[in-house]
Amino acid sequence: MTYQARPHKARVIAIAVAVLFVAVFVIVAVLLRRSSTGVYFYASDQVAMAGIGLVLALGALWFARPRVRADHDGVEVRNMIGTHRYRWSEIKTVSFPDGSPWARLELPADEYIPILAVQAIDGEHAVTAMRELRRLRREADADSQTDSEDRPAS
Repeated sequence: MTYQARPHKARVIAIAVAVLFVAVFVIVAVLLRRSSTGVYFYASDQVAMAGIGLVLALGALWFARPRVRADHDGVEVRNMIGTHRYRWSEIKTVSFPDGSPWARLELPADEYIPILAVQAIDGEHAVTAMRELRRLRREADADSQTDSEDRPAS
């Protein structure tokens, strides 16, 4: 079974901001020619203004990108930049430190990977995500112990 989580409130806010950017910049682009400022605006200026709105909207939607997928084999974390896959054997624990805005994977040598998909602001959704990640971790640990017990000693 594969479990997947994404931030809820951050996605809603990112989508709303993206729509707002596009709407505002398209309205400004349409009204740009009707301005009585003494400056001449052309169709290319209007297209550029709408284009700026689209670029800003894409930037806002970038905050909706984080995702975490976990299965029996490990965890795939997609944050703002890049996607990385970690086997359960590489992960010491999945934690959500007090006061932290998001969860994290703790790796050996005091390294950790933030999981931006599981955010404190999401409340119960974050709790459910942590329970599922920890459950999958326990199942993977139990299966690896069973596999090691079944192998003959060398």
